[in-house]
Amino acid sequence: MQLDMRLNLKLAQKLVMTPQLQQAIKLLQLSKLELIQSIHQELVENPVLEEEVQELTDEEKGLALSKELESDGKAERKEEDFDWQHYLNDSMGSGYEAYEPYADNGETPSYENTLSRKTTLSEHLLWQLNLSRVSDEEKSIAENIIGNLDGDGYLRVTEAELEAMTGAGTDAIARALELVQSFDPVGVGARGLQECLLLQVRQLDTDVPLVEAIIQDYLPLLQKKDFAAIARKLDVMVEDIETAARVIGNLEPKPGRSFGGEEPVYIIPDIYVVRDENDFVILLNDDGLPRLRVSSFYRQMLKNKSRMNRSTAEYVEGKFKSALWLIRSIEQRQKTIYRTMESILKFQRDFFEKGPSHLKPMVLRDVAEDISMHESTISRVTTNKYVHTPHGIFELKYFFCSGLRSEDGTVSSISVQERIRKIILGEDQKKPLSDQKIVEILKSQGIDIARRTVTKYRIEQNILSTTERRRMSR
Repeated sequence: MQLDMRLNLKLAQKLVMTPQLQQAIKLLQLSKLELIQSIHQELVENPVLEEEVQELTDEEKGLALSKELESDGKAERKEEDFDWQHYLNDSMGSGYEAYEPYADNGETPSYENTLSRKTTLSEHLLWQLNLSRVSDEEKSIAENIIGNLDGDGYLRVTEAELEAMTGAGTDAIARALELVQSFDPVGVGARGLQECLLLQVRQLDTDVPLVEAIIQDYLPLLQKKDFAAIARKLDVMVEDIETAARVIGNLEPKPGRSFGGEEPVYIIPDIYVVRDENDFVILLNDDGLPRLRVSSFYRQMLKNKSRMNRSTAEYVEGKFKSALWLIRSIEQRQKTIYRTMESILKFQRDFFEKGPSHLKPMVLRDVAEDISMHESTISRVTTNKYVHTPHGIFELKYFFCSGLRSEDGTVSSISVQERIRKIILGEDQKKPLSDQKIVEILKSQGIDIARRTVTKYRIEQNILSTTERRRMSR
């Protein structure tokens, strides 16, 4: 066999993921907040890129000028009160120093006092501890107890562990624990649910021995709402047990709840779909999104790049191309989002007019074929994007769902879930419908569905089972 070397000419096409294309794909799947952060980062790193300042109208310019003249008049009237000597002395320094006329007498508030922050459970309890008249030893033990409370306000260490941490005796720890348990919120410092509820009950003005007896001995039966069994064991009327159960139901099982948890994160929609007479209008939410442009200074530099050295010219030219590509990528991102929402509106018109129960089955391929794009592009567009509709705020992924067979063709799984929810809301609370009965109702409406599917949809909507709903109605 003879081996030899040859040169062959071959023409082929292949997709190359250039850095610019990778950037466009990355920007496409970012949420609005992430996009704004990415733009601000690019503004810091790329000197050629700058934020476009919106020009004021003639009316706004006139209003701004009148305010400026008014402020100048006030400044002239107060010129005599200004401490010029202090200002001149400061200006002779090596750096910038703010003028603080109240610095000597300490009337200016500290920076910490100007911050708005939610008080934690530990801070609230330590504040009460500092107002209490206790010995140093008891205060030290109480601080250890407060430091070992969880987010719900429960003490998660044993007395033996507290003795090892503080070196105090059993009596001193008991007194400190009793002190902490007397603080607000009532029930804090408890070592379990039973003790937490008892602490709250004992703070009530009324005499409630029946409530204490139920909490101490019959909490499992109370959780099952087996009032008859509790009434037999305590030899009282069922009505008395129901009254006591309502009292217990108004207690707080997690006393630290109001001090814990993260701050709520509010969803800002990327798109608004609003009704305009008999049609719908799509509006992109550009609030907070910086408007970018290329710096005119660097444009002029590139025109005269022959005067610059080679490395400087290459650097400026590279940053110039990067800035242009970023601006074009953002514009293309907005156009793609708009076209995708336009296609969704066309397919799901009934949803926007009548509500979630009229949502139709739809997959990514439907929209991709409609706007001549790839499914992966539609998937990126609909990731972490939200739309404000006449029926609420929904993620774009919400409009893509599977279908179930019906007499009229195919219905979406979300519309079936909505029907199940409405059926359960309209049931007799004393005789709640079973999942099998819901299956029969849906079949009478022309929807063929299995019982296990009804159960699955009910659980996804956090709807209790038939037995639990019956107990809740008592």
